[in-house]
Amino acid sequence: MALEWLQRENGTKDHQLFDNSHFGKEAPTVIYEERPVTDEKGQVAAGLFSAWIWLNNPAQYNSYTTEMVKGVIAGFQRASSDRKIVAVVFTAVGDKAFCTGGNTAEYASYYSKRPNEYGEYMDLFNAMVDGILNCKKPVICRVNGMRVAGGQEIGMATDITVSSDLAIFGQAGPKHGSAPVGGSTDFLPWFLSMEDAMYNCISCETWSAYKMKLKGMVTKVVPVLKKGDKWVRNPMVRTDSYVDDGDIVYGEPVDATKAAAAKALQAECKIDFEQLDAEVNRLVWKFANLFPNCLIASIDGIRGKKKFFWDQQKLANRHWLMANMNHEAWLGFNAFNAKKATGKDVIDFIKFRQLVAEGALFDDAFAEQVLAKPKA
Repeated sequence: MALEWLQRENGTKDHQLFDNSHFGKEAPTVIYEERPVTDEKGQVAAGLFSAWIWLNNPAQYNSYTTEMVKGVIAGFQRASSDRKIVAVVFTAVGDKAFCTGGNTAEYASYYSKRPNEYGEYMDLFNAMVDGILNCKKPVICRVNGMRVAGGQEIGMATDITVSSDLAIFGQAGPKHGSAPVGGSTDFLPWFLSMEDAMYNCISCETWSAYKMKLKGMVTKVVPVLKKGDKWVRNPMVRTDSYVDDGDIVYGEPVDATKAAAAKALQAECKIDFEQLDAEVNRLVWKFANLFPNCLIASIDGIRGKKKFFWDQQKLANRHWLMANMNHEAWLGFNAFNAKKATGKDVIDFIKFRQLVAEGALFDDAFAEQVLAKPKA
């Protein structure tokens, strides 16, 4: 039966929700870039691209400001709705950090003691995590350096992690006046054992990329140090043995006796992300050779487990974080932000606990006793 009489629209509709004003190259901001999809030989697949969303605040270890959070939301919505995009690569500018979380300078100078304002900010943060989890394209986290605190949280919202072997991973909330309830308390138990998740969450220790690979949080770790034409694995981390006196040491820091030589070797090398980018491109090409709807349905099936617990807690956590801006966060972020002046980035925790034990009023006099004084 001929259906020529049916009326059909020509062309395609634009489903991008935001304009491109959230993107730019002047830091701090977010950069949105399209890169051609290429095969193993470097041949371009015409008309197909990967979307690279870059955190661009390297001077502050790619910590995200309010405007940058908006840029990430806009970037993931644009990539999700773009038919020619095969996959999203979430990464950052520079070689020191993927992301160290929220911008503590902004937290200290504006959001501390403005709980309503921080609640509005947390609505944006939650939308950023939702944007990653709801993206209808596979999302690769290209870890070019530190992925800690809120950076770890948005990184765990992605689907696949490929990391520089110089990167470190971890949380910092309880040390600086917050809690990793922007995703880590929801996601860590899916990646790690409950014991490891608990320790990683509350110890404020950072773990190497190799250790995270061993524990299942990272898909691929590649060397990025190059001496001449040879690749050098991170010399500051044990990669030679899995067991030493009954303890797993693979991925742990080298012994103190070897640290000086390791630092000297690292200083002789340059950082080169060639292998990191090659691994990212390999994944994009793998995704390009799969049915797109079957691919994203499979991904959403896995994401659903993370989203279940994230959705259960994100609003309650938003309200707690908002209220905490009048309390421990006010002290913690201001202590961290004043470290150049005081030489310390944390409060006097023992004095804090002593004052709490005495039932002291939380006021300016309380703060005066626990915050470090500026150096003479």
